[in-house]
Amino acid sequence: MPIKRYEISDYQWNQIKHLFPTAKTGRPPKDNRMVINAILWITQSGSAWRDLRERYGPWKTVYGHFCKWSDDGTLQTIFNALNKDADYENLGINSTLLKAHQHSAGAKKGGRTRNQPAAWESTHALEQVNKIC
Repeated sequence: MPIKRYEISDYQWNQIKHLFPTAKTGRPPKDNRMVINAILWITQSGSAWRDLRERYGPWKTVYGHFCKWSDDGTLQTIFNALNKDADYENLGINSTLLKAHQHSAGAKKGGRTRNQPAAWESTHALEQVNKIC
């Protein structure tokens, strides 16, 4: 099987293939490697579950495995196992800081003028007046 973008390699698969739960009854299990590759494709591409590529099978099946493996800790165990032998060659750290405009934070239109006190200043002034009276 050719390795596509976002899919695990044969080496990685050999590290984790024994970590998947085995089905005791019911239908034969879906190919776990295909399901984990589908989960990785969804998480890395940012697509919706319904947009899962046909080569991975029905999205409901993959989503069901994702939910089950998330709840029982299988995914955490798999990612911990893969993390032990992580390759940090392509690791990047982004320390970009962006200052958002005041309107992006939901500030009132018009804002306050220079002569207008801020809300906390008004409250503080009222408290001082109440103390005096």
